[in-house]
Amino acid sequence: MSRVVVVGSANLDLGVAVPHLPTPGETVLGDEVAARPGGKGSNQAVAARRLGADTLFFAAVGDDRFGADVRAALAAEGLPPDHLTTVAGIATGVALIVVDTAGENTVVVAPGANARLTDDALAALPATLSSDAVLVLQLEIPLATCLAAARHARDAGARVVLNAAPLPDPVPPTMATLLRHVDVLVVNEGEALRLAGVPTTDWAALAAGLRTHGPAACVITLGERGAVHADAVGVTAHAAFPVDAVDTTGAGDSFVGALAASLADGQSLPEAVHRGCAAGALATTRMGAQSALPTRADLDRFRATYSEASHA
Repeated sequence: MSRVVVVGSANLDLGVAVPHLPTPGETVLGDEVAARPGGKGSNQAVAARRLGADTLFFAAVGDDRFGADVRAALAAEGLPPDHLTTVAGIATGVALIVVDTAGENTVVVAPGANARLTDDALAALPATLSSDAVLVLQLEIPLATCLAAARHARDAGARVVLNAAPLPDPVPPTMATLLRHVDVLVVNEGEALRLAGVPTTDWAALAAGLRTHGPAACVITLGERGAVHADAVGVTAHAAFPVDAVDTTGAGDSFVGALAASLADGQSLPEAVHRGCAAGALATTRMGAQSALPTRADLDRFRATYSEASHA
């Protein structure tokens, strides 16, 4: 079975649906608050696990009720608790999510214990990595921890996928060092523009240009317009899978989880990006982040249906 190791954040998501996203100073009445497990790291680990990858997850939670809820949710997904660090006296990370009727959202994250995930918590990481493994990182944990994890992966010959989100403002110098340890960089449009430091809408050229920062390959996700990736072979554009979106909250994490699981399974980068696009689109058809992540059967069925429809 393919091995995906995720080092990242674990949150409890508090979400509410509203008729429209509030403007500054505006109060909007919404539906009942829904509490669900989340966090980019947790979402991507669950996404890879549901798609069939042997997945391990390194994260930190607080010693509060939310931490217990997150642990229980991860265990229910078949993710071993061995590498979850409990930080005494610190709250578990919380994300406050507001979703409108068009599926657009705003997210505010209080990192809590995620900010305390240091390289000391990665003592067992080297033993989990090998040359056929994929390490997945995001930026809801300290950048120094990401860099330490990436170095362990390099030593083991494992591939590193970095979802550079949320991108710190300003971008710290450490980011340049981290990018030199990355095999596949995944960014959205805004993150790509900030990393490149140039205003453009030529996403193909931008993806190719970001490779000069160190990554062997760069993927830019374009939402309902699909994605584009650049590697040593060239630049490839990927069409979107048209769906009726109800909540975009977990789409990016679904994409990254599918990409990592596909790469760990030995698939090519173009195929992995294509599967990522399908998984991201499918996730938008359901409410929530982790609750919306597809299984392998879901994804295979969706891609088959899309292929049949496109050739009808």
